[in-house]
Amino acid sequence: MSAPVGIDELLEQVRAGYTRVGPEEAYAASRAGALLVDIRYQALRERDGLIPGALVVERNELEWRLDPRGSHRAPEATGHDLQVVVICNEGYASSLAAASLHALGLHRATDLTGGFQAWKSAGLPVTPA
Repeated sequence: MSAPVGIDELLEQVRAGYTRVGPEEAYAASRAGALLVDIRYQALRERDGLIPGALVVERNELEWRLDPRGSHRAPEATGHDLQVVVICNEGYASSLAAASLHALGLHRATDLTGGFQAWKSAGLPVTPA
């Protein structure tokens, strides 16, 4: 049995497995066909707004909705080669979510460094919820 790690070490480990993107890169990726997935809970979406075109999926449903072979998949979950950018509020939970998507075979999954707050601070499009 390996020694337990704290959350900071876990984040470092999972983030080493893929390249994270910043707000401008995420925006460009979405314009090129990547799927932005907003996993923030409803109260944050209502407070801060939505990213136009992003698929809203509660974190506890993410794997079921994005598994291309799953019976509960979203129509947008078209295949394992789909580029997915997971967005949480500040870029922490999204890292764990992206790692989980990698485990499902979504090898192009990544997350947004700084989360929705970084997107909004960069002046990228946001609409009221």
